[in-house]
Amino acid sequence: MSRRKDAEAAVEEAIGHSFERRDLLDRALTHSSLSGGRADVRDLERLEFLGDRVLGLLTAEELWRRYPQMAEGELAPRLNALVRKETCAEAARSWKVGPALKLSRGEAANGGRDRDGVLGDACEALLGALYVDGGLEAARRAYDSFWLKHFDRIARGHEDAKTALQEWAQERGHGTPSYEDAGRKGPDHAPVFTARVIVGSVAPEVAEGASKRAAQTEAARKVLIREGVWSDDG
Repeated sequence: MSRRKDAEAAVEEAIGHSFERRDLLDRALTHSSLSGGRADVRDLERLEFLGDRVLGLLTAEELWRRYPQMAEGELAPRLNALVRKETCAEAARSWKVGPALKLSRGEAANGGRDRDGVLGDACEALLGALYVDGGLEAARRAYDSFWLKHFDRIARGHEDAKTALQEWAQERGHGTPSYEDAGRKGPDHAPVFTARVIVGSVAPEVAEGASKRAAQTEAARKVLIREGVWSDDG
């Protein structure tokens, strides 16, 4: 078996599904950097569009079931955290997606196999491919293999690290945290932003993300974990 076939088999084992339509798996693992707009290369973007909706449905259903007392205003930010690109990238890593991706040489050389934006897109595309190939239950099995293990931990964070850090800093007399843009790299279709958070006399933290907001949130989260305010139990 070739290295690529081995990598695809590892993905199928991780998500608990053997594809009847191999073209769907191939397409879900083909990044847009490889197609470059060429009609003869079918990349993951259409499957990503579908998978985004599948992910949203499965997450909304689990939130509705798991937190019966919560109002819509409490559920919405948790859903946002559970479906954001960084969470999808975590899932893709657990599914061993990186080695199986088909990327342009430039994207591969630029670290695309471990970039949150690239992996997050592939995660959603895989959920879309699973839905087409095996229905909602096939997508649900893959979803459950990652999300159910980490659901409460991710939902607790619900991308509110910046607010949590501000409250913590002000309670301890450190003032209001400030954020600095510390750089951007990567191609236009998959940028990586770097942010630095400064919190009074507390040591700063630097983090990367697929957006400025995501980078700032991750930097805030790192401070909260380092200072023992939050636990890193995922």
